[in-house]
Amino acid sequence: MKVIIPFLCSLLLTLSACQDTANSQTPSESIQMEAVSEVTPLPSYDIHCTAQNAALCQSHLEGLQLAKLGDLPIHQIAIEVGKRFMGTPYVAKTLEIEGEERLVVDMQGLDCTTFLENVVVMARLTQQDRLSLDQFHAELGTIRYRDGELEGYSSRLHYFTEWIHNNQEKGIIRDISQQIGGLVYDKPIDFMSTHRDAYAQLSDDGLYQAIQKAEGQLNQTYPRYFIPKDQVQAVESRIQDGDLIAITTSIKGLDVVHTGFALHQKGRLHLFHASSGSKEVEISQKPLAEYLAGIKHQSGIMVCRLTDG
Repeated sequence: MKVIIPFLCSLLLTLSACQDTANSQTPSESIQMEAVSEVTPLPSYDIHCTAQNAALCQSHLEGLQLAKLGDLPIHQIAIEVGKRFMGTPYVAKTLEIEGEERLVVDMQGLDCTTFLENVVVMARLTQQDRLSLDQFHAELGTIRYRDGELEGYSSRLHYFTEWIHNNQEKGIIRDISQQIGGLVYDKPIDFMSTHRDAYAQLSDDGLYQAIQKAEGQLNQTYPRYFIPKDQVQAVESRIQDGDLIAITTSIKGLDVVHTGFALHQKGRLHLFHASSGSKEVEISQKPLAEYLAGIKHQSGIMVCRLTDG
């Protein structure tokens, strides 16, 4: 199914009628026409979404409309949105569908990235009073794909450091890792191209080469910053609820292995995430610093802050 832009038909009819009545327009009618002509069409994406997922997404949007959270800061809205997904089953690789790349909408099973993306999108739509299914699709595509353009598998922001960089350029987030005491994270990234067999789509030589190109460009976006895991507790007070948390890794060629949101409980910073351990969306039982200490290959965190407006 495609994103439908219903106002285009009415816009064409309005412009047609105006040609016959241009000489009789009042100043107010002229102003109204100018406002209509300035409306920006929504981007259109080829969407992969079951009827059940569409209905569930619509239900979330309607619930947020009734909750009237729009006057809150966006980081607070994000936490309220995230709570609506508590207990949703963890399902890995929900974006890896067969055939051509499409904008996958799945509310019934979430991995760490799709949980984060759904929350970010719904928080933004709530604050901007744009809680419709068409707007959800448009915003999801905007944050998931490089420069908001779905141009095949390689246009998806597979590496989360590129997701951060690209969405910061769009004005959606700010990477505050350096600001709160982060160190340079200059690790070369090439995991997908060096593990080609792990990605079915990369059997296509063209897609493989496109991923290699994306990795090369990403490796030129230095400097990046992270907080080593043994320093996370020391910066807890500088991280606010609703900040995006990206967990870095010591695995060669890979930048980030997990994502979620910051949430303080009983004076300590916890991770609000879709957990592969508990198999559901949850708030970590252990504070984030202790959570990281228990997993050898997790090396630290990057922290991003949602922008209001």
